[in-house]
Formats: sequence, structure tokens, C-alpha cells
Amino acid sequence: MIHLFERGSASRRALLWLAVFAFIGIGLILLYRDAEQQDSGYHFLFARWAWQHPHYFVSVWARPLFTFLYSFPSQLGYSAAKIFTLAICLVTAWQTFRLAQQLKFERAELAVPLLFLQPSFFLLCSVVLTEPLFALLLVIALRLHMSGRARIGMLIASLLILVRPEGFFIGVLWGLWVLFDKRDKRPWWRRIPETLLLATGIAIWWLAAFLITRDPFWIAHDWPPDWQPLGNIDGGGTIWKFVVLLPLIVGPLLLVPFVIGLNRSLKHRKFIIGTSAFLTLFFLHSLMYSRGWFGSAGYARYFVCLSPVIALITLTGWNRLADWQLKFFDTANKAYLVGIFGLSALVCLFYSDGWQFTRDARAIEEMHNWFRANDRAVSRLICSQAYMRISFDRDPLENPVFNNERIHNLELLRQSPGPTLLFWEEDTGPKWYGMRAEDFESAGYVRLKSQSFRLEGWFFRLPWNRFGGARIQQMHLFYKE
Repeated sequence: MIHLFERGSASRRALLWLAVFAFIGIGLILLYRDAEQQDSGYHFLFARWAWQHPHYFVSVWARPLFTFLYSFPSQLGYSAAKIFTLAICLVTAWQTFRLAQQLKFERAELAVPLLFLQPSFFLLCSVVLTEPLFALLLVIALRLHMSGRARIGMLIASLLILVRPEGFFIGVLWGLWVLFDKRDKRPWWRRIPETLLLATGIAIWWLAAFLITRDPFWIAHDWPPDWQPLGNIDGGGTIWKFVVLLPLIVGPLLLVPFVIGLNRSLKHRKFIIGTSAFLTLFFLHSLMYSRGWFGSAGYARYFVCLSPVIALITLTGWNRLADWQLKFFDTANKAYLVGIFGLSALVCLFYSDGWQFTRDARAIEEMHNWFRANDRAVSRLICSQAYMRISFDRDPLENPVFNNERIHNLELLRQSPGPTLLFWEEDTGPKWYGMRAEDFESAGYVRLKSQSFRLEGWFFRLPWNRFGGARIQQMHLFYKE
């Protein structure tokens, strides 16, 4: 296997890396039926049902371009949507490799493993979340901009806001890149009209929202209530949050080349566009999390948006270390190369396998199979997790609009006409909605089945009740005639 990566052109070696990660990605999709958070399931549901409920196409949370593109594979099921994500990640890796060649980086083919072996990218390559699509659009726009096709690059960059909120900040930064691009001999003030191309995406969103909803202020009215600019006056946490999370963003074994690459990029203005994008979002996310702005939750996965940039910064440092004749980073020493990448892959696998929430899908499928064997008529499904709804393939609008007030939520359950199936569990349900199994019988529901589960990881079984440990869960099915 090692010798395969020695022969042929850089493109052939990059393709071999892509084949390896395509195989790994398919394995992840088969092993992990859901994702580490419910967001993946809800993005899938909104995409799958958008043709029945067109307002999902212009949803602020779901994001228009993401929902539209995923609405096609989602008709074939959750696994098909995940495969679509994997395809996006593979194309992103190829485009990152091509950008490395465009920048005349040595060992350009290493951009592929340096992308996939970022733990957060590895985690998201087999789920349905917005960050990988953002990364793909970003690297394509960067390639266009750096090849001198600035106008087309701006058009592609304008679509970023249709995929994730970070698109707004990247759009502003992109405008500055265009205004102060030394390759353009025109005065900066004559370039200002061209930067309006960066507003194309939001203009398309507004027009689509108006045509679908007839509400000219749809984007403001659909704004998530927890995305307030000053959401938490006491702040959300330490400003150093993402510094602590760097091992999950870059990879613990790749931190040294990343830091060296970042320093070299700043010192020698090498790939300064990508470096400025990383530093801008790193600072903004740190500030938003520390101040509690826009509901920032401080997730490492936010930086999958910049994963191609991170891979190229790391490659810069890798090449510098190789220039210093350090055998761990010299690709001629294949054993060391395989050792670093092999250990990095093991870290990524542990990171994916350790998420306890992902395992709930196994329990949900078992409960779903039991219900199908004891089938009853169901006109409405109410549930506490997205994957429950995916397993039954039910419309997400069937769920009542719950909040965190228990009395309000129980009243909504009482008002639900039969026949209603209530699928609940003892983690998300109580945390998000304040309701447990014992509440439902008083609301007029009959218990069909309750079952406790101890759900272990596929590869790592650790003896503690923390990340990587067993998931203790209880599932319930209730029914109302």
C-alpha cells in the first residue's frame, strides 16, 4: 500500500488518498446511522420535506442553498443524503489539492489527508450538516479569485451566506481582498461597484423568500429566537474556547505543522488570503462565544467551514519541517508518514466513535421495529429526537411547537387528536422540553413499550460516564386512540 503512494504523479497520489477516504466514509455511514447532534437529522428532514413545505427552502436556520441541493438526495433517504455529503467532502479535498498545486506547494497531494484527518472534518464527512458544503464553495471561490477570475469568484463567494451565517463575514472580508488586490492596477475606489457582486446571494435569498412566502421581511421574521446579537449579557464562556479546541479542529498530531505554517504564512505573506480568513473567523467565533452573541455554542465543527484553508496552512508547516530534514515529515520516510497519518486516523475514529448521542439510533431502530411488528394506525407522530421521525418517515410539521415550559408542552399533548404515537426518550426529552415518561399517562396516553438500553461504541468501550463511555438510555412508546 505504501508503494502505491510513491509511484505516479501528484494527481494520481491524490486520487489514491481520495479512494482511501471514500472507503472510510462509506464505512462511517454504515456504522453510524445518525450523527453526533440532532442538527443533522433536522437538516435532512427539512430538505426531504421542502417540496411539500416550500418555506423550508428559504429558512434562516436550514439555509436555502443547502436545503435546495440536499432536497434531491434526501428523497432517497437519510443514507443517500449522507453519501451526498461524502461526495461533497471528496470534491472539496480534490479542489484543495488543486489549490495547493495552483499555489505551487510541494507535496500538494498531502492536502487530501491533511483535510480528512482534521477530527471535526472526519466527523462531519458522513452526516448532513452545512459546514462541508460551505468549505467546498469557499475553496472553489478561492481558486477562482487566485487565478485572476475575481468576478466569478465573488459570485461563488456570495453564495456562502446561503449555506452558513459565516458567509456574511467572509463576504465582507472578500470585498476587502478585491479592493486591495495588488494585481488589479485600477484605483481601489473604481473597484467598489464590482464588490456588489458579493450581495448576489442575499438578493437571491430575499427574492426567493418573497416569491414563496409573499413576506418581504421573511428573513427577519424567520430569524431563530436564540440567535440574538446580544443574547447573553453575562457571556457564554472563555474567549480561549477555540484555542482549547484546536486539537479537534486541526488534529492533535498536526498542531505543530499547523502553528509553524500559520507563523510562516503571516511572516512571508504566503497564502495570506486563506490565513486572514482563518484568523478572522477564529477571532469572531471566539468573541461571539465569550459574549454569548448570536447563540454561539462554541462547537469545533464551525471550523470545518475553513477546513481547506486549515489543510493548506498545515501543509505549509509540514513542508517547512521537511525542509529542516525532520524525518517524521519527509515523505521519503514512508513509515513515519504512515505512522503520523495512522495515529491521526485513530484519533479521528475515536472522536467519531466516542459521541454517545449517535448511538441512540440503534435503540430507536429497535423500538421502531417493535412497533412495526405490533402496528397501529398513526395519524400523528410526536417525538423528542429527529431520528425518531426519520425512522418513521413522518412530516416534521406534525410535531407540536414545544418550548422549555413543561405545563405548556403537556397541554399541547392533551390537545393532540388520536390516533397519535408518542416516541420519547429520557435524555433530550426532559432536557429540552421538561417532560418525562410519567407525565404522558396523565395527558391521556397509554404506554405501549418502555425499554432501557446500554449502548457502547463500536470500537472503544471505556469504563466511565463521559465521552467515549457507555450511553445509558431509555426509550418509550405511548399511544392515544
